[in-house]
Amino acid sequence: MIRTEEISGFLNLKAEMPLIDVRSPGEYAIGHIPGAVNIPLFSDEERAKVGTLYKQSGKEAALFLGLDFVGPKMSGFIKKLKSLIRGKTNKAALYCWRGGMRSSSMAWLFSTAGFDATLLQGGYKAYRTYIRQQSGSGAPIFVLGGMTGSGKTEVLHQLQKMGQQVIDLENLAHNKGSVFGYLGQPPQPTNEQFENLLFEEWSKLDPSKPVWLEDESRSIGAVGQPPVFFDRMKLSPLILLRVPSEIRVKRLLEEYTGFDKMLLQEALEKISRPLGGEGIAEARKEIQEGDFAPAIRLVLKYYDKTYEKALQKFNQREITELHSETGDAVANANMILSHLRNRQML
Repeated sequence: MIRTEEISGFLNLKAEMPLIDVRSPGEYAIGHIPGAVNIPLFSDEERAKVGTLYKQSGKEAALFLGLDFVGPKMSGFIKKLKSLIRGKTNKAALYCWRGGMRSSSMAWLFSTAGFDATLLQGGYKAYRTYIRQQSGSGAPIFVLGGMTGSGKTEVLHQLQKMGQQVIDLENLAHNKGSVFGYLGQPPQPTNEQFENLLFEEWSKLDPSKPVWLEDESRSIGAVGQPPVFFDRMKLSPLILLRVPSEIRVKRLLEEYTGFDKMLLQEALEKISRPLGGEGIAEARKEIQEGDFAPAIRLVLKYYDKTYEKALQKFNQREITELHSETGDAVANANMILSHLRNRQML
């Protein structure tokens, strides 16, 4: 049996059946629905040849070439699906780019082999349109802000341990949001897949309860937040955590000085222009000599100035400043929750 499902219902099927992306490996690598397994109807090279022939000679010629490519692989497709299912179900959900011939062909094959197949109406393209519209909708948002080195990520994790809903944007992006943010991190996802992962996390949350996010720029490393999501975040209440600069320096010393000095200097070059010739030369020298604290203080001056400008730019939101004399995440998380509860915001 083959049926078609709109995107909202299709995403709910992941809990009961495998989700199959039948697009080429290259398409899948750029972005896919989280949890989907790639069983490509065509390889990247085959897809290119079919597409070229379609443009040059029309649909029928491309169809015959596609059949020549797919025929020898048909039994392999069914074996791959069976290895995924392992007898737990006889159902599978499938999608291609537009919900057209590729997913329909694979659904026919699976149906012939005795499986019930569900196709995504509009395909992956419909999914992408849907998530960009829906990301950040529903649940109220609290944004945790503060200067670089304030320990915001640790506070967010502590808030999560205390029962608050949290999305760690930097963890999803594999970047800590500064020129040094890529150090020690896995490769960043594509921008498309970052948006997919963000929606996946958002969709798991209780929309009746607030969600905590860290105050971020539009871009986190090389990936960018969806416009609708970013705009809503920048209009949501901001809890601005103020921590003494020396505590921030100490935190950054612990976080980054274990990395190779050459990597630190390479990262520093990305902000060489705003730091100025003398400043960057001195910072290079200090890093090379292992005297990291002065270099970190110089970098913090740049980031503090940048963040203050951002606060002035995105000022159409309620901003609450909370001052702390400690870098302890537990103490700061408790202070934030106590303040919000006293104001009946939680």
